[in-house]
Formats: sequence, C-alpha cells, structure tokens
Amino acid sequence: MPTYLYKNLETGEIYELVQSMRDDAYTTHPETGVPVKRILARPAIAFKGSGFYANDSRPKESSDKSKGSE
Repeated sequence: MPTYLYKNLETGEIYELVQSMRDDAYTTHPETGVPVKRILARPAIAFKGSGFYANDSRPKESSDKSKGSE
C-alpha cells in the first residue's frame, strides 16, 4: 500500500500515513482526530548524468567532419 503525506492543519506537522489508493483522502488523523490535508511530495528518483536525454543517445559525429576541409 502506498504512503501519503498529510499536514496537520493546526500545528503544521507532517505525517506519513499508509492507505489504499482506492480510499478517499483522510480529512482527520485516524488516531488523534485532528484535521489534516494530503500534500504532494516530490518523487524520490532523479535522473542525472548522460544517457537520460534524447541528445545523449544520438551517435557522436566523427572528428573528421568537425575539422572541415583544409
């Protein structure tokens, strides 16, 4: 089951709560009953470096073409 982030509307504290994707978002904390709101978080994966972009996967031109005619 996925973990969602919820923010306590009274104190600003952030909770991680596990619930099914099919369930509606909580409006109150399931244990304490305080009002909460689901917040979005950035994904934990980042693609950096060569090989992840279209221009990185193209074949490199040979050095003969870049010299030009002499």
